[in-house]
Amino acid sequence: MLTVPNLISAIRIAMIPVFWALIVDEDTSAWGIVLFAVVVATDWVDGTIARRTGQVSELGKVLDPVADRAAIAAGLIALVIRGAFPLWAAALILVRDVVVMTAGSMLAAKGLRIDVRWIGKIATFGLMIAIPAVSWGTLGLWPAAASLAVGWPVYAVCITEYYVAAGAYAVDMRRALAGS
Repeated sequence: MLTVPNLISAIRIAMIPVFWALIVDEDTSAWGIVLFAVVVATDWVDGTIARRTGQVSELGKVLDPVADRAAIAAGLIALVIRGAFPLWAAALILVRDVVVMTAGSMLAAKGLRIDVRWIGKIATFGLMIAIPAVSWGTLGLWPAAASLAVGWPVYAVCITEYYVAAGAYAVDMRRALAGS
């Protein structure tokens, strides 16, 4: 339980209220977006360290995705409240996450698990670039035009991939349930 990857996940979770408070405060929004970007960008760090050091744990298999989804959800809610990210764009991410996490929990309750697909990882990574970029640009922070020019196209491609991955997970779930 006390492993470096689990500690990293716990720190990421502990940073959620910090970046949330910074984002919603007009005077510190830029710092909040930067901290949010760092927290979500470290998504791959804990898992990579766990695999390379042989510190993969059952706790880590739960803690890592919880840290990822909680950070994204909290960041999106704070950014919507601050007016930095549109509600419709946040809802597309959040609704998909709730459906996938609910389905994953249902599988876990039956002792089943499906593997994460690369398209899902790529989509998540892209959204972790797009969300801060769009938010940065929407708030008019320098270089706003460049941030928006990068953020929106990346968002468009990756939200599509996000839903393609969800469809693949639905097929995987059906197969897992049929095979149980």
